[in-house]
Amino acid sequence: METTRPAHATTVSATAAETVRQSRTVDRVVRGIATSDGAGVKLTRVLTQNLQRRLDPFLMMDAFGTDSRDDYIGGFPAHPHRGFETITYMLAGRMRHRDSAGNEGLLENGGAQWMVAGSGVVHSEMPEQEDGRMEGFQLWLNLPARDKMSAPWYRDLPSAAIPTVELAEGATVRVLAGASHGVQGAITRPVTEPLYLDVALPSGVSFSQALPATHNAFVYVYRGTVRIGDGDAAMELDAQRMGVLGNDDRADGVTVTALESSRFLLIAGKPLGEPIVQYGPFVMNSEAEIHQALSDYRDGKFEGGAAPAR
Repeated sequence: METTRPAHATTVSATAAETVRQSRTVDRVVRGIATSDGAGVKLTRVLTQNLQRRLDPFLMMDAFGTDSRDDYIGGFPAHPHRGFETITYMLAGRMRHRDSAGNEGLLENGGAQWMVAGSGVVHSEMPEQEDGRMEGFQLWLNLPARDKMSAPWYRDLPSAAIPTVELAEGATVRVLAGASHGVQGAITRPVTEPLYLDVALPSGVSFSQALPATHNAFVYVYRGTVRIGDGDAAMELDAQRMGVLGNDDRADGVTVTALESSRFLLIAGKPLGEPIVQYGPFVMNSEAEIHQALSDYRDGKFEGGAAPAR
């Protein structure tokens, strides 16, 4: 069962230090692929299907950011999902979520929404702005086989519900999931144990985060330039780049240093080690289960049928 923090959570001071004796290093740098989804929304697909096994339990991550209404105004009309979780994190803009289970939420600056599609849900995500900037991320997190047909659920996380941890020298960490520096995040999920941090560092400041050796992890820089690791093995990572972190049993975490004022996501999770079979918005463990998902969707068997109209 997941847990969530109360909506009044705000900025807090770190209650414990993260000790990292040896940092992970960057195993691979990923640039991302420019594409579009929904009704023509322009985005960059950073975590693509060929990385699903390497970054298990994560299936996909999109980054979007534009000041042009034409790049986002079409939004994401009603579409189905089965077998995984979606986490949408909004840096700027307003997006309305509606789904076939009767959930509705307004995603605004600094807020997030966490949806478990489970056995099947139809939802829409439509902009509630005619102009201005829209920027954020959507991450897909796999469900274990035992939970793929669980009942769907949805959590709306306004900005105030996401703890922001103040660290030394002006560094801050928003803890969407997992825990950092003794502060529990907005969401805790079993089995995959995801860590989802949004870290802001002034130039020259370092940040360390302990990570279990068993977990896959990556860093996505969306402002500035950082250095990951220590000594000769350290690597610089520029904005709009993802660094896949190596899985070295000797490393107990990661250290990131800002070479200029920077912001990045640090995401990690425990791999499931199960078969991954994806067909568009359905992610199951076998082709037979995909065929069943398609049949169930066509027959209107997903939770509540179709998503409400905008």
